[in-house]
Amino acid sequence: MSKEISVFKFGGASVKDSAAINNVIEILRSHKEKKILIVVSAMGKTTNKMEKVVNSIKDKDQALIYLQEVKEAHAIVVEELFGEADDLNEILNDIFVEAEWALDEDPSQYDFVYDQIVGIGELASTRILNYGLEKAGFSNAWLDARDIIKTDELYRESTVIWDKTLSNIQSKVKPLLAKKNFVVTQGFIGSTLDNNTTTLGREGSDYSAAIFSYGLDASSMTIWKDVPGVLTADPKKFNNVSKLNRLAYREAIEMTYYGAKVIHPKTIKPLQNKSIPLHVKSFLEPEEEGTLIASEIEEKYPPIVSIEDKQSIVYISTLDFSFVAEHHLGYLFKELAKFRLPVNMMQNTAISFAVCVTDKENRIDDFCKSIESDFKTTVDKDLELITIRHYQKNLIESLKKGKIILLEQRIKNTVQLVVKGFKMMERITK
Repeated sequence: MSKEISVFKFGGASVKDSAAINNVIEILRSHKEKKILIVVSAMGKTTNKMEKVVNSIKDKDQALIYLQEVKEAHAIVVEELFGEADDLNEILNDIFVEAEWALDEDPSQYDFVYDQIVGIGELASTRILNYGLEKAGFSNAWLDARDIIKTDELYRESTVIWDKTLSNIQSKVKPLLAKKNFVVTQGFIGSTLDNNTTTLGREGSDYSAAIFSYGLDASSMTIWKDVPGVLTADPKKFNNVSKLNRLAYREAIEMTYYGAKVIHPKTIKPLQNKSIPLHVKSFLEPEEEGTLIASEIEEKYPPIVSIEDKQSIVYISTLDFSFVAEHHLGYLFKELAKFRLPVNMMQNTAISFAVCVTDKENRIDDFCKSIESDFKTTVDKDLELITIRHYQKNLIESLKKGKIILLEQRIKNTVQLVVKGFKMMERITK
């Protein structure tokens, strides 16, 4: 191909309503001569609403009520954008029928049913955006990401089958971009080799864009957010945060691993492997520079703070008070993996082992039950994990004020605190 390919990713906030979708179209208008793969999330809080549908599967009438609310919300956006659009409405109706069919699946297969229903939001949002681009006269096409990104059958947190996926990108996506300037596709979703819908984990659309970027040898990838770039802390919890103009890949990986929400944790590595620069920019101020994530050049960074809530510490000891030895730890980590409880922090003594994990859907209770024949467990819930990169002593002390410190660890450049009693801080984080 004569033109370089870029990848743009637009999140839910950027397509939350008709005005937001029009704004995306205007952003793309300034890039209309380029070759761009456009990865789009579900509109606004649609994924949360679709989760309500799944969680009501044992009461199908209620589930259908929730699904109807989602359908009506999309219908309003379509009407505001296009007036009567019978052809688009017919396409959207077929998409939502997929969710209705999935409600007839075995509710005990929760993770499978979840993926068949929740990913519907991305299919709908991309159809609306693609239709808007067509009406605006762009050269564009719609692509079903499930035909491209192939995964294993670990529903809700599927692992990409890279060789199949990369082959599909070469054989299906590149030829489409040779014909059209824009190709609109979905984030978050893929499919098994048997073509059952899978999802890549919540907020996984960034990762989808990185997969496409890697397979296309993209010249760059851009994530469009409602913030001006990567910030030193969450502006909802801290005052006077600052934007980072430039980040090395390694620093971005560390930040996302430790809980920075601006980018999905799996996003950076595929880009780093091919030296594809990542721009994080504001869809509210698209002309502004944003943050560039690129080289491995080490730079001096201000303190960077991330906070994860819904944390729990599980204290584990043997029933006979013997040492917690290597064979115990091997078994415990196997069980943690089985219940999909990633360890955010851990600490052990001779007779006990403490792990900090994110509390999801009673998985901690199920984990504790699974090991109760050999271990005693105590769980401390409703905690926060504070991570400070490039820490300064006065900042650490200020973040400790008014809180009980349950676990604390320090490694080079990073301090982590598991605390009880965290409240919103109004502090300068630099």
